[in-house]
Amino acid sequence: MGFFDRLKEGLQKTRKGITEKIDQVLVSFGKIDEELFEELEEILITSDVGIETTSKIIEDLKKKVKEKKVIDPKMVKELLKEELVSIMQDEDTDLNLNTSPSVIIVIGVNGVGKTTSIGKIANLYKQRGKRVILAAGDTFRAAAIDQLEIWANRVGVDLIKQSEGSDPAAVVYDAVQSAKARKADILICDTAGRLHTKKNLMDELNKVSRVLDRELPNSSRETLLVLDATTGQNAISQAKTFSECANITGIVLTKLDGTAKGGIVIAIKNELNIPVKLIGVGEKIDDLQRFSSQEFVEALFE
Repeated sequence: MGFFDRLKEGLQKTRKGITEKIDQVLVSFGKIDEELFEELEEILITSDVGIETTSKIIEDLKKKVKEKKVIDPKMVKELLKEELVSIMQDEDTDLNLNTSPSVIIVIGVNGVGKTTSIGKIANLYKQRGKRVILAAGDTFRAAAIDQLEIWANRVGVDLIKQSEGSDPAAVVYDAVQSAKARKADILICDTAGRLHTKKNLMDELNKVSRVLDRELPNSSRETLLVLDATTGQNAISQAKTFSECANITGIVLTKLDGTAKGGIVIAIKNELNIPVKLIGVGEKIDDLQRFSSQEFVEALFE
């Protein structure tokens, strides 16, 4: 099964939640009027597109209908597709990994699929012939270190770890030295999933960044925030909090296959203006894929 088919399959629940309802509305209306737009608005809001983003989509849709003198409700669907693609306009969603080693810092709260995402990213690049090393920087939970070790063994990559409660920056320092010595292409650093306050979180991430700035001053670096699509608007709140603590370069959106509210992808792009770079659409090791807004919208409306 190709990536697009897997994406289509992964978006089944969202398609039922958004597209099928939109189709029903457009078929049931004989003309385009205010009530039709209200129905569309309700579908988008209940699919976690968010109030702010939905308002923008509906306003733009009304303008396009007027400009193009559209009178058939069924034609609204194509205009809606165009609008969604333009809102999520793809920036470059490839990861910036142009140096050896390059660094990926992975952040996010516990339970969103952070460790699994690290394993899948490691697998993605190992399959491309890259030498990958993992750093078990979430030292506040013994389970996080153990889980990452299971993934490292499964993928067949090296893991640098210390005991629970160690200084995360010290783990990252060790991992950098290993990456240099072993001529690794990519170093992926896990970080604490939950600290008591935003200040704790900021301090930890700053310490890790300082080590990387000092030891690998010219390396390409990505800071990826992992969000769980099934948490809906809560994912946006998490992203806003983490944005205050770190310079996020991209989002990994997991469990997109497990929600009927995949509209969160659109809300994230519009409200946060952080590119969604990778999406998880299944349980398998290779079910993490590069995000394309064009493909997302096509798969949604197929």
